[in-house]
Amino acid sequence: AVVFLTNKECPFRCVMCDLWINTLDIRIPRGSILQQIRHARASLPHAAQIKLYNAGSFFDPEAIPPEDDEEIAHEVSDCERVIVESHPAFLAGVHGDRCLRFRDRLAGRLEVAIGLETAERSVLARLNKRMTLDSFARAAGFLRQHDIDLRVFILLKPPFAGEHDYVESACRSIDLAREYGASVCSVIPTRGGNGAMESLNPPFVPPTLRALERVLDYALARPPFGTRVFADLWDIARLTSCACSPARVARLRDMNRTQRPAPGIECRDC
Repeated sequence: AVVFLTNKECPFRCVMCDLWINTLDIRIPRGSILQQIRHARASLPHAAQIKLYNAGSFFDPEAIPPEDDEEIAHEVSDCERVIVESHPAFLAGVHGDRCLRFRDRLAGRLEVAIGLETAERSVLARLNKRMTLDSFARAAGFLRQHDIDLRVFILLKPPFAGEHDYVESACRSIDLAREYGASVCSVIPTRGGNGAMESLNPPFVPPTLRALERVLDYALARPPFGTRVFADLWDIARLTSCACSPARVARLRDMNRTQRPAPGIECRDC
C-alpha cells in the first residue's frame, strides 16, 4: 500500500522537485497525519507492506509532528514493513534518535528511502539538495548500524547531467547504492514541469525510454548483492514516442516483477 501524506513543504528546494505542488505552507496540527493514514487505508485492501510518503522527510518535525509517532506506529502495526522517506539531515543527532524510537515502536521492519539522485559529485552539488555523497554515506551507515533497511532513489538524467553519458552515470549510481547496502534502488526518469526545470540553460530534455531500459538491463545483469532494482514507471507515457514503446514498457514492468533480464526488443525506428 502507498499512502501520500499532505504536510508542510519540505525545507529543501531541489531544482528538479515538483512534490511541493501538493504540500502546505503551514505546520499541520497533531493528529492530521494519523487521520490521513486511516482515511487512506480504509479504501485499500490489506497489504503486508506500506509506504508512508510525505513529499519530504518523515522525520522532519515540521512535516510529521513527532508527538504523532507512537499512534502512527500503532496504526500500521499489522504491516510487516513500513517504508518512509528522509533527507540525510534528518538521520543525525536528535533526528536520528527519533528514527530509532520510531523503529522500536513498529511491529514490523522499518525501511528508509533516501534520494541519492546521482553519484556524480559535481551534479549533486548543483541540485540545491544540500546533500553530499559523504552525508549520504553517513546516513546509510547510520541505518546499517541500527539494522534499518535502505531504499535509494536514483534520477535518470538529473539536471546538469551530460547529454551523452547519463545512462552510465545512473549505472554508477546504482553501483554506489549497492556498495552502501541498499536493499532497493528505484530509478526515476527525471521530469520537467516544476518551473525551475523549464528555466535551465541549456533547456532540459527528458531521458528516453530506451535509456531507462539500458539502465535496468545493466542492473539486472550484474550480481544482485541483495539489491532489487526497479524502473519507476509512474507517468511513463511521457517517455513513449514510438510504436514499440508499449512493448518496452511491458518489458520493463516484467523485469521489475521478476528481477531478471528479459529478451530485448528490436525496432528500426528508434
